[in-house]
Amino acid sequence: MNALYSFFAILLLGLTAYFGVAVWGLHPVFGIFVPYAAFGLFVLGIVYRVLKWARSPVPFGIATTCGQQRSLPWVKASYLENPHSTLGVIGRMALEVLLFRSLFRNTRVELRGGPRLLYGGNKYLWLGAMAFHWTFLIILLRHFRFFTEPVPSFVLLLQNLDGFFQVGVPVLYLSGLIIIAALGYLFLRRILDPKVRYISLAADYFPLFLILSIAVSGVLVRYFTKVDIVKVKELALGLVSLNPTIPEGIGAPFYIHLFFVCALLAYFPFSKLVHMGGVFLSPTRNLRADTRRHRHVNPWNHPVEVHTYEEWEDEFRDKMKDAGLPVERE
Repeated sequence: MNALYSFFAILLLGLTAYFGVAVWGLHPVFGIFVPYAAFGLFVLGIVYRVLKWARSPVPFGIATTCGQQRSLPWVKASYLENPHSTLGVIGRMALEVLLFRSLFRNTRVELRGGPRLLYGGNKYLWLGAMAFHWTFLIILLRHFRFFTEPVPSFVLLLQNLDGFFQVGVPVLYLSGLIIIAALGYLFLRRILDPKVRYISLAADYFPLFLILSIAVSGVLVRYFTKVDIVKVKELALGLVSLNPTIPEGIGAPFYIHLFFVCALLAYFPFSKLVHMGGVFLSPTRNLRADTRRHRHVNPWNHPVEVHTYEEWEDEFRDKMKDAGLPVERE
């Protein structure tokens, strides 16, 4: 049911854009007002989330690790798994952000006859996540050609590499196919795996369907319904230069695609997708693991009266001796 709710929500968004443009002729609303409103919500939402995270107290070093912390000289330390320096933290963050290192260690747990609990490797989730995130980034960078004049050289290079096989006219970009396949895998994993399906909410399906709708509508606009790229760039440059215009001849399919993109922008800061920025502010990732070398004291602790072990032993030393318990001081 959560998947159905999300699907119908996406369908409603698409119908809203279609009727708004094709039936009611609200081209300025969906071509100017909605993009500006979505971008404003995105910026304000991201600023709000970052400020909220930055104000959250982090009283202790709570880095999550899976390696040996640096301690004695003869104990081999793990400098990336359990970094004790800022350079090690940067290395671990880079591996996590660029290569999803924690997902690479993902394990599969199964209960089989016996009963026996079996653990095994499961790299499919890591591969699907890598394919989705990297192709999404490539597609985002490729679209810079609509917002810049002249087009940056790195965008042209990326565009040529993405369309390396030169399949058809217009050129078939591999990133468009890969992102649809990756999103399809992530969706099927949620509905076919009973454990994942049980914990999946509408908030998990909705962004999947929304990004999939953006990818599919983009493919349809580029290869099937066709749209005048020159007019699309005119619209994009007008938005960026704060001198928006609505070119004639851009059909409803493009505005549906644009409306899905705007919905993603507005939804992004208030959803689970904001982990893209949150990972950099996560204390479990961005803190040094040096609790054996430095004592972390909570600066927000209220002064309390403590009873140290030395004071406790002074109080009960005679009774401990009578009971045969060892004492540190005679």
